[in-house]
Amino acid sequence: MVAAACLAPCLQIRADNWPAWRGPTGQGICEETELPLEWSASKNVRWKLPLPAPGNSTPIAWGKQIFLTQATKSGAERWTWCVNRDDGKIAWKKKVAYAGSEPTHATNPYCSASPVTDGERVIVSHGSAGLFCYDLSGKETWRRDLGEFRHIWGNANSPVIYGDSCIINCGPGVRTHLLCLDKKTGKETWKIPIPGGHEGTGGRESWTGSWSTPLVLDKKLLVSYPGRLIAFEATSGRELWSCSGLGKLVYTSPLAREGVAVSMSGFMGPPLAVRLGGKGEVTESRRLWRQERSQQRIGSGVIHQGHIYIHNDPGVLECIKLKTGETVWKNRLAGKSWSSVVLSGDRLYTADDGGSCFVVQASPSFKVLARNELGERIRASIAVSDGALFIRSYKHLWCISKP
Repeated sequence: MVAAACLAPCLQIRADNWPAWRGPTGQGICEETELPLEWSASKNVRWKLPLPAPGNSTPIAWGKQIFLTQATKSGAERWTWCVNRDDGKIAWKKKVAYAGSEPTHATNPYCSASPVTDGERVIVSHGSAGLFCYDLSGKETWRRDLGEFRHIWGNANSPVIYGDSCIINCGPGVRTHLLCLDKKTGKETWKIPIPGGHEGTGGRESWTGSWSTPLVLDKKLLVSYPGRLIAFEATSGRELWSCSGLGKLVYTSPLAREGVAVSMSGFMGPPLAVRLGGKGEVTESRRLWRQERSQQRIGSGVIHQGHIYIHNDPGVLECIKLKTGETVWKNRLAGKSWSSVVLSGDRLYTADDGGSCFVVQASPSFKVLARNELGERIRASIAVSDGALFIRSYKHLWCISKP
């Protein structure tokens, strides 16, 4: 599943840091533009680090350090790795043992949540094994028992950092809630229960849940839940507004640019867009559009110059008008994809299950600029740092950069 995170705008974030899933804005937007256009398993590879088992989480980068979560022994061991960005060597790694039973799906290995850092600490979610905080040298500073995560398809929600808080969407499952902790101590600040969850064990009628990572936006948290997109006050967890119209399953994380928030259901369910602002139930007053059905969507998209670009699960890249929901174009790139799109200037970077990576023009006119083959399954998203691409496949962590 996908995972996501973002940092408070008040932090000093350099262009060469990718501090969370989906980068410094939490929306896959990269300020760097001089990125590699072409690569392969032997071209423009600075290094590749073998991984001991498959994984879906995305690496993050801060300075000379790359952080990654990794499960081994079928989830009995859950790791946080720190990798030297210059040579790909492991600087340190920390193991958490978990002897409990936590359901998941074969396509969603344990440790699918991505880490988050503020340059002083790195925080990782290991699902039922807990939430862990380390300093950048690998010393554990706190841990928090989050209880059991129980859903037939597992979990993947990444933590986010906002100011002095760490926030995580705990779920899916019967016990679903939005939780805020003090990032320095791990102590609870507030918790908002989200009713209506289910483990998914009763067949299609019981399939419900959110794998959505919160988006921090102007002192608010936007979170997609079954049935509705909700805006919370980041400091208190107070609900500010909500917009109805989503389906029962939500894998993607919200997008918000140009005065509009976008939320997309999974399992062929409805996407919608709503004008930001308002109070209470804003469906009738501020919703711009909603479509009854769409393609399966697991990875999240980006918004650029009045258009949404998203790589759908069947492998189809789609361009949608932000204000109307009208499809401008949709084109199959190759195989299935869970990768979230990264925007660099006017270029889109994405990958698919077969290990094909694509650079596509972010334009109402469809144009593939490059297709680059790594030949290994990829279900993570591409991370960007200081001119390099960090791509986690099922076999390696790749560092791609120009000579």
